[in-house]
Amino acid sequence: MSNKANTIHNSLPCDRDFSKKSFKLTQQKDKKGRIILTVIASLFVGVANGLFGGGGGMLVIPIFTILLGLEEKLAHSSAILTILPLSLVSGIVYIVQGNFSIPDGLWVGGGVIIGGLIGTFVMKKLSNNVLKIVFYTLMIIAGVSTLVKNFGG
Repeated sequence: MSNKANTIHNSLPCDRDFSKKSFKLTQQKDKKGRIILTVIASLFVGVANGLFGGGGGMLVIPIFTILLGLEEKLAHSSAILTILPLSLVSGIVYIVQGNFSIPDGLWVGGGVIIGGLIGTFVMKKLSNNVLKIVFYTLMIIAGVSTLVKNFGG
């Protein structure tokens, strides 16, 4: 059994059903087509991260789960390591352009680092299904609140 198939096989039932469908979808396309689709989606993530100053990690997770068939925890971990170099490069460009407040960035950065460590330990304790529900719920809440704040009233 391949590593991807084994990862899917060992997931929880609901997780397994979604992953099987995603995995079958990616297997139905030829490998070259999947790679092209993944590169195009990744370019979109890079543009979004550079344009909005973040959020790329949230966009990479569906690429890892749907296009590449990774299980939820592995996708989240991989997203963090994928976005790290992009965030560093974007940050350097913002600093060079004078679009960064170093004192404020240090305060926020410290909180983000501590929160990231806490989140890493919490993620170990969550099942893939719970992680998926929490993640997509937060994405929906963030999207709706942003729309309401900017266009609602």
